[in-house]
Amino acid sequence: MGADADTTVPRWFPDDEAPTRLFLVRHGSTVHSHERRFSGLNQLPLDAHGRAQAQGIARHVARSGDIDIVVSSPLPRARETAEAIAAQVDAVVETVDDLVEMEFGDWEGLTLAEAHAKWPDIIAAWLAGHDVAPPGGESFGEVEARVLPAIDSIVLRHRGKRIVVVSHITPIKTVLRTCLCAPQETMFKFHLDTASLSVIDYYADGTTSVRTINNSEHPA
Repeated sequence: MGADADTTVPRWFPDDEAPTRLFLVRHGSTVHSHERRFSGLNQLPLDAHGRAQAQGIARHVARSGDIDIVVSSPLPRARETAEAIAAQVDAVVETVDDLVEMEFGDWEGLTLAEAHAKWPDIIAAWLAGHDVAPPGGESFGEVEARVLPAIDSIVLRHRGKRIVVVSHITPIKTVLRTCLCAPQETMFKFHLDTASLSVIDYYADGTTSVRTINNSEHPA
């Protein structure tokens, strides 16, 4: 063994440090969810199914142990879900504007097939690119540029805590993708159900550990 050989034992994450744990929750369903319509910055509330889902995920999160804070996108569907969780864990909801869903512009309320019929070239480029935006909307790169600093700020302000973050498909997938160091196309390779739970541990040295993706089974 050479004098300069690195004898440090490899590790996956710090053994002696309590992580900051993020419980990432996608909101319950709205009328757009069942038909898989683009649903961005609209003010739709949860539908009846979504309200039941919010209660289910709230009970599930409460069974996971103590929760220190609940953070939410300000959009009604996320806020309603967050309030259901907060009521179960005896917390107050803090809203963070940068956790809102992607702005879909002219595609808002359309299905992918409907948007493709009118904008086939843009849809193809959007599915393949980080910096392509729907007409009047945001690109994945623009979403990432606001969501990741927001998450970093939440983790920094609540270091060592257990935090529920209620948001939307694109922000949650963006956080998961970057924590996994996965390429952009990964955004379309895994599914997030309404009222699903994904869990990530954050450590002070910048290490992350993805523990759960898309847990949507919440026993009563």
